[in-house]
Amino acid sequence: MMALGDPVFWLRLGAGFGAGALLGLLYFHGLWWQSRLLAGGQPGRALLLTVGRLVLLGGALALAVRAGALPLLAMTLGILVARKAVIRRVRRIAL
Repeated sequence: MMALGDPVFWLRLGAGFGAGALLGLLYFHGLWWQSRLLAGGQPGRALLLTVGRLVLLGGALALAVRAGALPLLAMTLGILVARKAVIRRVRRIAL
């Protein structure tokens, strides 16, 4: 267990959050593009995008599990923050 005063502890949490935010942006932007591909009649490309999104996110979360519970939670928080940002952006575009 790392102490709260250890800079490596905070570095790992920051890296987990940053990686989660980046992955979340990629994942949810990809979801938006997937819906556009499906609406445009390209289900094959949408399926490939879905598989890529899931593999990328699943692999990153599996690596975060190896780093420990707190980096995994930080990554999850980053993903949720990115989800909120993408939803706001897409909502602004759609309206």
